Amino acid sequence: MKAYIFPGQGAQFPGMGKDLYEQSEQARELFEKANEILGFRITDIMFDGTEEDLKQTRVTQPAIFLHSVILAKIMCDDFKPDMVAGHSLGEFSALVAAGALAFEDGLRLVAARANAMQKACEIQPGTMAAILALDDFKVEDICKQVSDVVVPANYNCPGQLVISGTIAGIDAACEKMTAAGAKRAMKLNVGGAFHSPLMEAARVELEHAIVHTAFNQPVCPIYQNIDAKPYTDVEHIKHNLIAQLTGPVRWTQTVEHMLEDGATSFTEVGPGKVLQGLVKKVNRDVATASAAIQA
Repeated sequence: MKAYIFPGQGAQFPGMGKDLYEQSEQARELFEKANEILGFRITDIMFDGTEEDLKQTRVTQPAIFLHSVILAKIMCDDFKPDMVAGHSLGEFSALVAAGALAFEDGLRLVAARANAMQKACEIQPGTMAAILALDDFKVEDICKQVSDVVVPANYNCPGQLVISGTIAGIDAACEKMTAAGAKRAMKLNVGGAFHSPLMEAARVELEHAIVHTAFNQPVCPIYQNIDAKPYTDVEHIKHNLIAQLTGPVRWTQTVEHMLEDGATSFTEVGPGKVLQGLVKKVNRDVATASAAIQA
């Protein structure tokens, strides 16, 4: 069974999507439609902007979404998923690629999500840190010991868990993680405490947008971040998408469940190869690939 996976924030790079734009008329039309919807020429930033330009949340999230979704659309008959999943932001890309959301609606939701998260970061400053080579249960336990807000945010693969919370809380947790035997406990260069209770203001704002957006039943199950389980029911999908902003990304468990349910190959659709690496950490024998362009 073919699994298609969609990357999240951090996969962006200068020049992203330019090859799609130049090789496919359908891609050009979709990119230009995106420029209209967003109200600025995101293609100029994607194709010619610097790394710093692409790091702005209002740019990063729509840029990765567009690269992923447009690539899936121009794959045409080669895109035949038996199951899909996306890492954080990538969940929106997966939903559009699997037909649960229209391209325009998906882009509007991603733009709304990016803006809401940016505002939440300003209301409640926070950060994140990657904890390497420490048991998940130990990381969870240490998070509970810290008096400030600190929670597991991204279960990326065995031995790599990202935590999220207040700056003081993350500093305290990193010290405890190192003392407990973590190989590394390094703060990440991110704008805020994503996938934590500090994103509550963004969750409320995004909930309003999601509730008022039309969703369809996807062509295949989508394994959602919040509990790593497969869904096709529209109401469940919407509920899980809202919960995602303040809940953890259970990527390790998602890959495990997809494998248990018969996935024999994982194709990453979008910029970079980060998710392929994480899949290999879960099962090094499974086939992984990057999506190919069909002009």
